[in-house]
Amino acid sequence: MNEKISLSELQQIIRDSLYLALPDHYWIVAEISEIKENYAGHCYLELVEKQSDETSIRARIKGVIWSNRYRFLKTLFIDTTGEPLREGMKILIRARVEYHEVYGLSLLIHNLDPSFTVGEMAVKKKMVIRRLEEEGVFNMNRELDLNLLPQRIAVISSENAAGYRDFINHIKGNIYRYRFSTKLYEAVMQGSETEKSIISALDRIAENTNLFDAVAIIRGGGSQSDLSWFDNYNIAFHVTQFPLPVITGIGHDKDMSVTDMVAFRALKTPTAVADFFIESVAAAEELLNRLTASISDITRTAIDDNRSILESLGIKLSASAGLIIAGKRYHIERLEDDLATLSANTLDRVGLKLKEMNNRLSILDPVNVLKRGYSITTVKGRVLKKAAEAAVGDIMITRLHEGTIESRVLDDGNKKG
Repeated sequence: MNEKISLSELQQIIRDSLYLALPDHYWIVAEISEIKENYAGHCYLELVEKQSDETSIRARIKGVIWSNRYRFLKTLFIDTTGEPLREGMKILIRARVEYHEVYGLSLLIHNLDPSFTVGEMAVKKKMVIRRLEEEGVFNMNRELDLNLLPQRIAVISSENAAGYRDFINHIKGNIYRYRFSTKLYEAVMQGSETEKSIISALDRIAENTNLFDAVAIIRGGGSQSDLSWFDNYNIAFHVTQFPLPVITGIGHDKDMSVTDMVAFRALKTPTAVADFFIESVAAAEELLNRLTASISDITRTAIDDNRSILESLGIKLSASAGLIIAGKRYHIERLEDDLATLSANTLDRVGLKLKEMNNRLSILDPVNVLKRGYSITTVKGRVLKKAAEAAVGDIMITRLHEGTIESRVLDDGNKKG
């Protein structure tokens, strides 16, 4: 065929062919990859079908819901599922295939079945729960021990969130005036960035677990629809593996997310999380007071029970001490008598000995010797014992019993002789 046609003519052929081949509306299952609502109220979607690995794309097509129809379907979907259409959500739509010369192939969506999405969400949630249970990690965080005084808290939240401000105001202004140390690890709490952001915050806290007693994941001021972001497997798995107790206050009344289910404790609101920590410290204080009172009672009872025993022992000890003292006193008196007798005997013996020695000394006294007819001769004050000790010319003094005689040596013949 050599006939030439324009691009627009080819496009019309394609459009007509598709309309003739696919004239009906079809119920189609797809996942929302992107969704945008423009200023005119039209909703534009990118729909995909994934491989079994939930990552690779098997098919992709654009879809549109015109504003007049979108207003009705949007309200219907939120009323049924509790949340708006969003990325990552599986939906069942009724659409017709359309082809536009400029915008190409797309699906014109006329209707959708919210109940299908509810079922898909429930199935996905059950699958995450089952996977965590099969891996044996579902209860790991709930089996941790919480510090008796959980006053050092790492908080995962958005700094600008009303729930975070409520938590801080409530825990800092507690009626007991307990002091708490809190550190914010900011994270996105809704939308497609939730998973990555919360896991990053947990990883940063894990680097300094010694600084904290527990982790609080809190969210407030958002819609109920945001809860489904916490049914994420990866967030829940990180919570199960975390070495500190994780307390959640995601802000919901009707349902619990998977993250709540695996956390150490799940509470409804951020202020309820604050109350949990305050009441934990109050309970620890009460326990300490009870233990103190119990120890006091036990001590008092022990003293009362043993007072009679102590008194009896005191009486026995006093009697025994008296006997011992009396016995010692008698022994001391005996020793005193023995000492006195021994001392007297010793003095007598010493006295006799001294008298005897005195008599001997009296006999040897020079005065008494002279009385017996002896004399003492000295030369220059030196007593002469030999004649040779005197020299010619020496003056000798001879002492007698009565008087002295002075003489001079004239001859030393005795010395020669």
